[in-house]
Amino acid sequence: MGAMGAFDLTDSRNFASGFPHDLFTEMRRESPVYWQEFPADFPGVHDPGFWVLSSHASVQAANRNVELFSSFEGPSLSLLPAMNGTMLVSMDGRDHLRQRRLISAGFTPRMVARLEEQARGWAAAIVERALEHGTCDFVQEVAYQLPMHMIADIMGIPVADRDWLFGLTSDLLQGPEVSSDPGSDSFVSIQIQMFEYAQELGRRKRAEPQDDIWTILATVELETEDGESTALGETELDMFFFLLTIAGSETTRNAVAGGLIALLDHPEQLAMLRRDPEVMPTAVDEILRWSSPVAYFARRATRATEIEGVPIAEGDRVTLWYPSANRDETVFDDPFRFDIARTPNRHIAFGGGGPHFCLGANLARREITILFEELLARTTEVEIVAPPTYSGLTIDSPVLAAVRTLPVRIA
Repeated sequence: MGAMGAFDLTDSRNFASGFPHDLFTEMRRESPVYWQEFPADFPGVHDPGFWVLSSHASVQAANRNVELFSSFEGPSLSLLPAMNGTMLVSMDGRDHLRQRRLISAGFTPRMVARLEEQARGWAAAIVERALEHGTCDFVQEVAYQLPMHMIADIMGIPVADRDWLFGLTSDLLQGPEVSSDPGSDSFVSIQIQMFEYAQELGRRKRAEPQDDIWTILATVELETEDGESTALGETELDMFFFLLTIAGSETTRNAVAGGLIALLDHPEQLAMLRRDPEVMPTAVDEILRWSSPVAYFARRATRATEIEGVPIAEGDRVTLWYPSANRDETVFDDPFRFDIARTPNRHIAFGGGGPHFCLGANLARREITILFEELLARTTEVEIVAPPTYSGLTIDSPVLAAVRTLPVRIA
């Protein structure tokens, strides 16, 4: 298990054309628990190296064992101590449970039903606008638009502010000078702008409550196990705003773009979906398995342990690679076959269960479903007119290999 052998995951060229499934197929076979060192000249602050878990069983088990594999330092491999324990994805134990309960309180059945109605309206308008253009970048003009508007609807963000705000999140994740160095001045500047906007939004919601989820989150109080009242503080709201604008828009966009590529690469599957809308639920699961929009999440081992017979030392950094787990030959029959009728489909695109199972999983499923329903209902032809490009970010970004552009002709 040499550190800088055949599998150098710190070399961003491995992700320039999308997720390197061939490399991970070999890794699952040869070294499913693999030690990767950082090169001495790798920018930023990091551990000396990290373990790579590539099998379905090990990724799922580590994801569920939050006592052994701590999330406190966040999902990225870059070390930013100021961010430790500040967001839902970087919390453990009672802190995580408390914030998750408070956030869940905003998603009442009435609010969720209203979101569904709003999603349908946005999806129809987005597809109609793309049809008017004839050719477009599907990522920016279709896949990105629905989750962006849904997150903004949740927060009650005015339509006039949305392009600017979500442009910041895109720069944060996709801009090479920002995402390659999470400690850079550009990264910090974007964070400050987003926090200032979140604080002003929270103040407006408290002063003039609206009928939206962000108003609920800014004012909700729940009783703890000890009988005391608890609410989301201003900093917690800022950090959840930061998380929601990034995770809520980026991951769904990646799934929708990856799903369209898969359907167009497999025209018989697209024809099946057009012919039989009842297959949509399994199609969405297969799109999620196939696209696996998050490449990895990082954890920290809280004590010495073993994974698949390999000793892991206390304090070692461990990474969970979801796209690899979702192509594991021991779990999925013919895993490199895109099959929208696949059942069962034990994909772990939302994290594989446990306390950190994605809070937005149901919303993401509905967004993907509604967007493809509206796209198929309103078009007869969708054609890729130029090869897709990929973000090819550094190993510091858990997204790593998102589809950046996808030029299509739509009729």
